[in-house]
Amino acid sequence: MEDNKMLNYIKDVLENMPSNWLNLTTHRLDIYDEKLAKIQFLDQFKILFNNNNSELSALSELPTAYDYIRLGHPLSCILEWGIASLYHLKPENVISFSSKTIPILAILRKNLLDNKKTQIIYTGELPEFFNAELLKNIYGYNFDLKHVEKPETVSSFNGSTIFISQQDEIYNINLSPNIDFFISIHSHLGSLLLVNGEQNENYISEIQHVRRRETIAMTPANSLAALKTLIKKSPGTKDNNLETNKTVVLDSIKEITGTTTKPLVGSSGLSIQYAILMGLVHDALEKHKGKDIKIIVPPNCYGGTNDQARRVAACIENVEIVDLPVDGGNDMNQSIDIVLAKIANEDAIPYIIAEIPTNPRVEVPDLIKLKAVLSATRKTATGEIAVDPVFILDQTFCPNVHFLGENEILSTIRTISFASGSKFPSGGKCTAGYCVGNKKTEALMEKIEKHLMLCDNEATNLQYEILAKQMPSMNQRIHDAYKNTREFVNFINDNLPEAKINFVSEELAKKGFTPSVFSLDLPTKGNTDQEKESYKRALNHKLINLMITKIPNESKYCVSYGQLNGCYWTIPATSTQGTTKEGDKDYIARVALSPNMNLELHKKVFLDFIKEI
Repeated sequence: MEDNKMLNYIKDVLENMPSNWLNLTTHRLDIYDEKLAKIQFLDQFKILFNNNNSELSALSELPTAYDYIRLGHPLSCILEWGIASLYHLKPENVISFSSKTIPILAILRKNLLDNKKTQIIYTGELPEFFNAELLKNIYGYNFDLKHVEKPETVSSFNGSTIFISQQDEIYNINLSPNIDFFISIHSHLGSLLLVNGEQNENYISEIQHVRRRETIAMTPANSLAALKTLIKKSPGTKDNNLETNKTVVLDSIKEITGTTTKPLVGSSGLSIQYAILMGLVHDALEKHKGKDIKIIVPPNCYGGTNDQARRVAACIENVEIVDLPVDGGNDMNQSIDIVLAKIANEDAIPYIIAEIPTNPRVEVPDLIKLKAVLSATRKTATGEIAVDPVFILDQTFCPNVHFLGENEILSTIRTISFASGSKFPSGGKCTAGYCVGNKKTEALMEKIEKHLMLCDNEATNLQYEILAKQMPSMNQRIHDAYKNTREFVNFINDNLPEAKINFVSEELAKKGFTPSVFSLDLPTKGNTDQEKESYKRALNHKLINLMITKIPNESKYCVSYGQLNGCYWTIPATSTQGTTKEGDKDYIARVALSPNMNLELHKKVFLDFIKEI
């Protein structure tokens, strides 16, 4: 009876739901409390359920579920709640994934760090991409594989028992007492992980963190299809023309980046970055046995990049993080030179991750010097030639700049470039990300592809379809958004000259660096440093609140960039730098403009803000 009530309510919700549940990739931070992620959304959703209220107006008022759509969203939360209700679990014990293999890896990761045994039980075949040899030799995971005919035959085990079920009926779940984790895999939609028993609830936050950093939640479109199946309604079939769309996307990436090697497209920017890191670690473990691997990362760069690199290092014995100061007065080239000299002396393998332009200060290093620093031959302590670095370039702010093609500035250095697809590539319509390499990285790209497939993190069919539509117009959108941004920056300079703006110079723009994001360090006052900092932080919020209140249809408090419409505001220290060390955070306003927005209205509201301060 209770199940029927729940299923009927979900049916009504799907008929009335806000359109942005399916279409948005950016969440509003003004209605989001990170400490209550998912819980706050579901708590208020359950109140609606108890009142049998599925009105569009009520659903539209629900708070943001997660700060990024790839981590979770209303439809994934409702799917997890619905499954949990059917199997008498807490909603947090059900976790959906776009990937079919990452939920297994999430449990193996925790058990590696806890030095706990794992057995993986399966019926039928193992997932297509599951590669036990790579998981043991490269990731360092330990487990036993065991085939059974049915879940009821699983016996008790001193450790964790993962049961894998591949089926078209994704909800056909058997939580027998000896199964700790039940993973239901669907060939097109992704997977559901059910955490069974209170003794395993300490895994939940760790599994959620893997979903946050190394993959994505089941996508909105696939969550909707899964929910329709749950309520016994046809999810509908759609021919996505995958091969045609994929060809368009790969050709567009090559044209935009000026490269000829095969690009790789993942379910998100972090999915691609994880494949890059694991592919490079794999290459180093094979070719440079026994040598330490150093991942060199700016401490204040995007929190996901920073955190993910440290998580890789935590799992693999000879991998270590080295900080690379690049922003706010630090010279990237000088920092790279110092770090590479030290690593060469230690005869270690250097992998450098850096953003150009940097985030959030929008700085570009001297590229001639960068090439010289990366190309320099260095010696080990014993006088041998050190292993040359691989430069991993986050090009999200300026994906149109040619770094890697024939005769370009980084063509002679082993370089891999990647970009977040939720930004300019899709115009904010999906989360997919991509990477390309120059000719010197062809063998590395093969390794990276192997790990992208192992993690089942390739872009979904719908993501390819969206990119195929959006990427051909990307360079024009970049050009138009830059024009708006330059005009707004000049306007603020003229009317609030005491503010410090971080943006590219006209000279850099002529060289092709035309981002549409800038950071704004507002003027402050006070008698002490603490008073000045507090005043400035309050002023950031005042500005953002004014913009999103006065221009609610265009100005949003979101972490976004490269969107098709409007203007997005955020404070990096409390959003993109969430896991960054406190001393490296940037409490400034970051503003991202689009090619299509009412710039004159934004100027007018900014003048109102100046009058108020």
